[in-house]
Amino acid sequence: MGENAELRVGDQVVELPVVVGSEGERAIDISKLRSQTGYITLDPGFANTGSCKSSITFIDGEKGILRYRGIPIEELAEKSSFLEVAYLLIYGRLPTAEDLESFSGSVIHHTMIHEDFKKFFAALPKDAHPMAACSATVGAIATFYPDSLDPRDERHVEVSIHRLIAKLPTLAAYAYKHSIGQPFMYPQNKLDYVGNFLRLMFGNPCEEYEPDPVIRRALDLLFILHADHEQNCSTSTTRLVGSSMVNLFGTISAAINALWGPLHGGANQEVIDMLAAIRDEGMTGRQFVERAKTKDDTSRLMGFGHRVYKNFDPRARIIKKACFDVLNKLGVHSKLLEIAVELEEIALKDDYFVERKLYPNVDFYSGVIYNAIGTPSNMFTALFAIGRLPGWIAQWVELHGDPDFRIGRPRQIYTGPTKASYQTVGER
Repeated sequence: MGENAELRVGDQVVELPVVVGSEGERAIDISKLRSQTGYITLDPGFANTGSCKSSITFIDGEKGILRYRGIPIEELAEKSSFLEVAYLLIYGRLPTAEDLESFSGSVIHHTMIHEDFKKFFAALPKDAHPMAACSATVGAIATFYPDSLDPRDERHVEVSIHRLIAKLPTLAAYAYKHSIGQPFMYPQNKLDYVGNFLRLMFGNPCEEYEPDPVIRRALDLLFILHADHEQNCSTSTTRLVGSSMVNLFGTISAAINALWGPLHGGANQEVIDMLAAIRDEGMTGRQFVERAKTKDDTSRLMGFGHRVYKNFDPRARIIKKACFDVLNKLGVHSKLLEIAVELEEIALKDDYFVERKLYPNVDFYSGVIYNAIGTPSNMFTALFAIGRLPGWIAQWVELHGDPDFRIGRPRQIYTGPTKASYQTVGER
């Protein structure tokens, strides 16, 4: 017999099973609580609620640990590539050389999109946000491929996965090209995944474009670091929307919208906005920190602290080095990076931040890299979406293979008016 927890409700004592994860995490299984007692639990923001069992990503926020399928993020960042990590997340194991060649080749050969998508983009305003464009066009992919939308048909799912990973960078780059009035570039099958995306973003038909290897590696690294992060808002959206049995494209369209929010994927854009404001106002990092600590001041120190990590975000350590590599390669003297380094040094020593465990997170330096390579700030979250896509897909696949699969349907505690009678317009 396993361990049980006891819950007393009035005179009734209910035994609830304790579930133990592979890393020792413990949960009280309340799946039968309502049927046994008539009660439900209330947990705003689901901070104490496990919505599923998952074998994809492990996070220990206290120790600053992040692992994909058991492999530390530090090892993957050093030795792997984004498409290899995508394969690991989706299929549950590292690919053989043959597996990786086949997977990469399939993805590269699906990067081109239907010509009619040009009409789709032409109908959008020039200042349309790239995340709105990405969400709309990903949802629209389903209209072009009605033959592969069944979430329970293995072949349909396989084809949809490859198409989606291949086409999202193309769609994101086209959203950018549309906004600046430049012609869309066709993908080139001779380039790798990240190199192709850089060409689609920054190339033009008038000249050859050769992706810089340092920039290409930094972007590949950023995609790896963003690839999955357990049951965050957009991933939970993926599972909830996917539980309705909608196709993969419809599910990911919803996840992109969830990521768009400034409390989630939009945070790196806010970091750049903060650094630019400090620069433009001629402040030092110390002056801004002191202002941010003042209760009656609205200034906020963006890029520090995390909902899960109560230690240094392991992704931030990795990306900081890549940030310096990119700027050194480009010969860029970045005032924004100078301010960022100053803010980090202050925050790591200042008692106010140390006591609150406000360490730099992955957003803190990723925005500086995106900015340095010429990416406009409204595209930052679209790049985040490209990186997070394999994690969303992996979670969607795992959901559909779960023996406990059921449509998501949270409960609520009703606090509105009690029974009332309808009044006609003349009686109101």
